[in-house]
Amino acid sequence: MVKTRRLWASIALVVGTVLTVVSPVKADNPIVQHIYTADPAPLVHNGRVYLYTGHDEDGSTWFTMKEWRVWSSADMVNWTDHGSPLSLASFSWAKQDAWAGQAVERNGKFYWYVPVVTKTTGRPAIGVAVADSPTGPFRDALGRPLVENGEIDPTVMIDDDGQAYLYWGNPNLSYVRLNADMTSYSGGINRIPLTTAGFGTRTGDPNRPTLYEEGPWVYKRNGLYYNVFAAKCCSEFIAYSTSPGPTGPWTYRGTVMATQGSSFTNHAGIIDFKGSSYFFYHNGALPGGGGFTRSVAVEKFSYNADGSIPPLTMTTAGPPAADTLNPYARQEAETIAWGNGIETEASSEGGMNVGYINNGDNIKVKNVAFGNGASTFTARVASTVAGSSVEVRSGSPTGTLAGRCTVPNTGGWQAWTTVTCPVSGLTGTRDLYLRFSGGNGYLLNMNWWQFSGGSPS
Repeated sequence: MVKTRRLWASIALVVGTVLTVVSPVKADNPIVQHIYTADPAPLVHNGRVYLYTGHDEDGSTWFTMKEWRVWSSADMVNWTDHGSPLSLASFSWAKQDAWAGQAVERNGKFYWYVPVVTKTTGRPAIGVAVADSPTGPFRDALGRPLVENGEIDPTVMIDDDGQAYLYWGNPNLSYVRLNADMTSYSGGINRIPLTTAGFGTRTGDPNRPTLYEEGPWVYKRNGLYYNVFAAKCCSEFIAYSTSPGPTGPWTYRGTVMATQGSSFTNHAGIIDFKGSSYFFYHNGALPGGGGFTRSVAVEKFSYNADGSIPPLTMTTAGPPAADTLNPYARQEAETIAWGNGIETEASSEGGMNVGYINNGDNIKVKNVAFGNGASTFTARVASTVAGSSVEVRSGSPTGTLAGRCTVPNTGGWQAWTTVTCPVSGLTGTRDLYLRFSGGNGYLLNMNWWQFSGGSPS
């Protein structure tokens, strides 16, 4: 398969939306740098965090969104790109607006609730897609909307007694009780009263007396129900309310993240993972970023003793690593803490590969446990040119050179071969940089990599 090179990669140099500028190597927020992402919805499953996001189109001047994306991490710093297993085209009845959704697992299946505008009504409705894997592929579970009342932003919560609830809404806040099949509901659509006691007081807008705006994120922790939401457009901040039950009564608890960053919207997702708590949000921090070209970021935090959430601030550093990465196991090239210049695409060998690589582009992989030291580096590569190479470095993209693998002309961008080269000096736990070098133009694709000759402990 021959790649079609993207014209925007050249045009962006002129219009200023290019994402390939060299960024500080210690900045790990936003967590994805090669495309714009929005509306984070994390899910913990089998020792990994799966992150479901929207995808803002490059150069957009509106919420122009055609697909959803999936990412995953075992350590909260290195994120694997799983591509787009769900798009508007997945729903035959959808017209536009692949906006904020959330996925949940039940009985070995994964249900992804998303809002789209329908072809028949021209109004938002909520659909549900289902998959056997957290990374898809997802398919339309019903062939029609699950619920339709012209509002957006679904969030889903399965209570301890097995009852699942689907909440959504802007300007209102509604919910249904999902049946055990997760694709139907009982009891009709219920409206949650938006009182100032429950959702805070907004001033200056007689039509919106409370702070609640959109993007609810409902979950239960230690017997307390939380509703974290985008508040008071525009610009939005993140606030939250709590309740003793899944349907209320809600009590407003205050601000989680004050208005900040260069996006006038925000959207929260909160999880506990490997003994710590994490807050996901979006901003406009990437080059060319803004209110319609957003990027997902994450912060680690600790609840207060009474269960309240402390005020949080956006950072460029992001959270510390929750685990080490094992370089002696095969690692996907699209597992990245920070990438400069690269993009990703579907691979003919399955999954994704890193591509669109120019001289000097690089990938950072964080907190790699080399242990007693590696002796060889192996990579799965493809190219249509000769003389390019993968440089193995640590400390920075121009740090100490541990080894260099030459990449041959394999005869095609998806004509894969495996290259191996010796490395030295890689011991202990450190950040790994894979720097790509060669002539002009695109150099190579990389599908996966692996070290050998040592052990992580």
